Amino acid sequence: MASVKMLVVAGSAVILSLGAAGAADLSLPPPVPVVPEFSGWYLRGDIGFSNQKVKSIDNVLDTTPGTSVATVHSSFDGAPFFGLGVGYQFNSWLRADVTGEYRSGANYHGLQIISFNGAVVGTDEYTAIKSEWLAMANVYVDLGTWWSVTPFVGVGLGASYNHIGSFVDVNTPNLGVAYAADTGKWNFAWALHAGLAYKVTPGFTVELAYRYLDLGDAVSGDIVTYTGVSNVVNPQNFRDITSHDIKLGVRWMLNAPEPVYAPPLMRKG
Repeated sequence: MASVKMLVVAGSAVILSLGAAGAADLSLPPPVPVVPEFSGWYLRGDIGFSNQKVKSIDNVLDTTPGTSVATVHSSFDGAPFFGLGVGYQFNSWLRADVTGEYRSGANYHGLQIISFNGAVVGTDEYTAIKSEWLAMANVYVDLGTWWSVTPFVGVGLGASYNHIGSFVDVNTPNLGVAYAADTGKWNFAWALHAGLAYKVTPGFTVELAYRYLDLGDAVSGDIVTYTGVSNVVNPQNFRDITSHDIKLGVRWMLNAPEPVYAPPLMRKG
């Protein structure tokens, strides 16, 4: 009888030992944070730098019979810009926003050679400062997320108030100087976007983006001589201004989602 009891006790010890060993082999991984798909409003801010071009410049005097004009160069310096906006995230791949932007003054430099009946009669050297106020409505498609980085593309439509100031026209061979009053005009504007977004937290995202921007046309005030004389209304026209922009932006989600922790799954270690 004693031997039977000893066998029972030994068997129980073995079973308890095996149970403890099995329990030790079972480990629980830490819970994994999962951010649910979320829609909602966000605020955004952007800074950037422009690389602007103008397709052509012209003046009504260029159409005088016998007159021909050759443009040697016509370009803008780069200039910084900054903007603010508000948007809505519809789901994990579609969002839209409305932005307002101030594009600070970019210096303009131009040189034209003027000929009359085939003979060169002079040059015109232009300087000016161009700036804009830009309002855009944009739609973006997010193309998936890898390691918290999301590539995206987008389009934008809006309007740009293109301002030309400090316009001066120097005609060195004829010892002539002319100038124009500061003025501006509204134009239809459109844009194409592409970039990368990095989600720092569920509610805060940083963007690095490229934008092709068409700002439309600009025009100076009426050009008058240094004596204040203007025989004909002849503002300088800047045709089809475009810009290749590099932007750094941030987005703040309002009421950002809290991470949901998935329950750990038991696994055998």
